[in-house]
Amino acid sequence: MKLGDPDSSGRRSPVPVQDSKFKLDCDLAVIAVGAGANPLLTTVTPGLNLTKFGYIIADPETGKTSKKGVWAGGDIVTGSATVILAMGAGRKASESIHQYLTLGW
Repeated sequence: MKLGDPDSSGRRSPVPVQDSKFKLDCDLAVIAVGAGANPLLTTVTPGLNLTKFGYIIADPETGKTSKKGVWAGGDIVTGSATVILAMGAGRKASESIHQYLTLGW
Protein backbone atom coordinates (compact mmCIF):
# COMPACT_ATOMS: atom_id res chain seq x y z
CA MET A 1 0.00 0.00 0.00
CA LYS A 2 0.98 3.61 -0.49
CA LEU A 3 -0.77 6.90 0.07
CA GLY A 4 -2.78 8.02 -2.91
CA ASP A 5 -3.52 11.53 -4.09
CA PRO A 6 -5.42 13.85 -1.74
CA ASP A 7 -9.21 13.91 -2.11
CA SER A 8 -11.32 17.10 -2.03
CA SER A 9 -10.80 17.41 1.75
CA GLY A 10 -7.01 17.05 1.39
CA ARG A 11 -6.96 13.60 2.97
CA ARG A 12 -4.82 10.91 1.34
CA SER A 13 -6.03 7.31 1.44
CA PRO A 14 -4.01 4.11 1.05
CA VAL A 15 -4.03 2.49 -2.38
CA PRO A 16 -2.55 -0.86 -3.45
CA VAL A 17 0.87 -0.96 -5.10
CA GLN A 18 0.69 -3.12 -8.22
CA ASP A 19 2.88 -6.28 -8.17
CA SER A 20 4.03 -5.63 -4.58
CA LYS A 21 2.96 -8.94 -3.04
CA PHE A 22 5.72 -11.33 -2.04
CA LYS A 23 6.38 -14.31 0.23
CA LEU A 24 9.10 -14.34 2.83
CA ASP A 25 10.30 -17.61 4.31
CA CYS A 26 11.03 -17.33 8.02
CA ASP A 27 11.25 -19.45 11.15
CA LEU A 28 9.30 -17.07 13.38
CA ALA A 29 6.95 -14.16 12.83
CA VAL A 30 5.97 -11.92 15.73
CA ILE A 31 2.62 -10.25 15.22
CA ALA A 32 2.54 -7.00 17.17
CA VAL A 33 -0.77 -5.37 16.35
CA GLY A 34 -3.72 -4.47 18.49
CA ALA A 35 -5.05 -1.80 20.76
CA GLY A 36 -5.74 -3.68 23.96
CA ALA A 37 -4.11 -5.97 26.45
CA ASN A 38 -3.96 -9.60 25.34
CA PRO A 39 -6.27 -11.36 27.81
CA LEU A 40 -4.60 -14.71 27.18
CA LEU A 41 -1.23 -13.48 28.40
CA THR A 42 -2.56 -11.73 31.47
CA THR A 43 -5.05 -14.39 32.59
CA VAL A 44 -2.65 -17.34 32.48
CA THR A 45 0.18 -15.63 34.38
CA PRO A 46 -0.40 -15.99 38.12
CA GLY A 47 1.08 -13.32 40.38
CA LEU A 48 0.84 -10.57 37.78
CA ASN A 49 -1.04 -7.51 39.07
CA LEU A 50 -3.34 -5.85 36.54
CA THR A 51 -5.31 -2.62 36.30
CA LYS A 52 -9.10 -2.72 36.13
CA PHE A 53 -8.71 -2.49 32.33
CA GLY A 54 -6.49 -5.60 32.15
CA TYR A 55 -3.17 -3.84 31.62
CA ILE A 56 -0.07 -4.94 33.52
CA ILE A 57 0.97 -2.82 36.48
CA ALA A 58 4.70 -2.08 36.17
CA ASP A 59 7.06 0.37 37.80
CA PRO A 60 7.39 3.27 35.32
CA GLU A 61 11.12 3.66 36.04
CA THR A 62 12.16 0.01 35.84
CA GLY A 63 9.36 -1.93 34.13
CA LYS A 64 9.33 -4.42 37.03
CA THR A 65 6.00 -6.12 37.59
CA SER A 66 4.59 -7.81 40.68
CA LYS A 67 5.94 -11.14 39.40
CA LYS A 68 9.62 -11.72 40.13
CA GLY A 69 11.74 -11.80 36.98
CA VAL A 70 9.02 -10.29 34.76
CA TRP A 71 9.21 -6.83 33.21
CA ALA A 72 6.63 -5.09 31.03
CA GLY A 73 6.42 -1.89 29.03
CA GLY A 74 4.65 -0.30 26.11
CA ASP A 75 0.98 -0.75 25.28
CA ILE A 76 0.51 -3.72 27.65
CA VAL A 77 1.22 -1.27 30.49
CA THR A 78 0.03 2.12 29.22
CA GLY A 79 -2.64 1.18 26.74
CA SER A 80 -2.36 2.56 23.23
CA ALA A 81 0.45 5.10 23.12
CA THR A 82 3.34 6.12 20.90
CA VAL A 83 6.19 3.97 19.71
CA ILE A 84 8.56 6.47 21.34
CA LEU A 85 7.04 5.80 24.78
CA ALA A 86 7.22 2.04 24.21
CA MET A 87 10.88 2.31 23.17
CA GLY A 88 11.64 4.37 26.26
CA ALA A 89 9.96 1.76 28.46
CA GLY A 90 12.02 -0.94 26.76
CA ARG A 91 15.25 0.95 27.40
CA LYS A 92 14.42 1.45 31.08
CA ALA A 93 13.42 -2.21 31.42
CA SER A 94 16.63 -3.39 29.76
CA GLU A 95 18.70 -1.39 32.24
CA SER A 96 16.69 -2.88 35.11
CA ILE A 97 17.06 -6.40 33.69
CA HIS A 98 20.82 -5.87 33.47
CA GLN A 99 20.86 -4.87 37.15
CA TYR A 100 18.76 -7.94 38.00
CA LEU A 101 21.11 -10.26 36.17
CA THR A 102 24.24 -8.77 37.74
CA LEU A 103 23.01 -7.92 41.26
CA GLY A 104 19.71 -9.75 41.80
CA TRP A 105 16.14 -8.57 42.41
